Amino acid sequence: QSDSNASFLRAARAGNLDKVVEYLKSGIDINTCNQNGLNALHLAAKEGHVGLVQELLERGSAVDSATKKGNTALHIASLAGQAEVVKVLVKEGANINAQSQNGFTPLYMAAQENHIEVVKYLLENGANQSTATEDGFTPLAVALQQGHNQAVAILLENDTKGKVRLPALHIAARKDDTKSAALLLQNDHNADVQSKMMVNRTTESGFTPLHIAAHYGNVNVATLLLNRGAAVDFTARNGITPLHVASKRGNTNMVKLLLDRGGQIDAKTRVNGLTLAEHQVPTKAILSLPHPQLDRGEKNITKNLRVEIRTGEII
Repeated sequence: QSDSNASFLRAARAGNLDKVVEYLKSGIDINTCNQNGLNALHLAAKEGHVGLVQELLERGSAVDSATKKGNTALHIASLAGQAEVVKVLVKEGANINAQSQNGFTPLYMAAQENHIEVVKYLLENGANQSTATEDGFTPLAVALQQGHNQAVAILLENDTKGKVRLPALHIAARKDDTKSAALLLQNDHNADVQSKMMVNRTTESGFTPLHIAAHYGNVNVATLLLNRGAAVDFTARNGITPLHVASKRGNTNMVKLLLDRGGQIDAKTRVNGLTLAEHQVPTKAILSLPHPQLDRGEKNITKNLRVEIRTGEII
């Protein structure tokens, strides 16, 4: 990479519109990139330089040009939470459902970082939230895993099976509305069969009402769901159980309920093979819970929990 190319990219990162135009007039290739495949559009998008992004697009920069990892400017702006840049890119025809090498979409990246405005805009403009990464994670899955309440709520309202809105029982679980949930599960004909089918019905992302109740710490509706046949260890396609979700949120009462009902503390997520104890649990709270699964001598679990307490980190 020549000095002039490097200077051109530095000017783009800094948002120096005049300097960038000067370099382009001197013959610099607008799509020149650094060793990681980032070009001027990528760098300007990351830093939120809206005017420069528009100028580069008007001068012929390829809106869907990708880095070596397969990230487009829309991926980068979404990850950085640059909402105004995202809007410009989408209006200029960026592929809203583009996937990087590992299957990440712009929506996934925005959900991962809890960039609410970007999540909303992408959904309003056709982002497909059922697209999963290579590891099986959808935007809803990563938002749940990260404990991003607002992103979860938005994605839940938009999660669909075909053209059907979010199932009513999931909404009841989110609102801890036990009366509505009980009515939904009530059926005069084949009540047991129908209830068990409904209670374990999943969203497109693979989450049951119990996952949703676990995320929000809604013990009342979770108890109802379990009493009506909810599978305590139902795994979404990424391996996340309700217990993983509850522990990530630090919902100790929910964790205790799920453990009491047979939830497995050594269940592993698919994405990294970590158990609840090794990866998810806000440890001080969970260790204080009196429960056989926490007292039966699993050395590795105890060791990992103690390490987390000592370092003050939730791994």
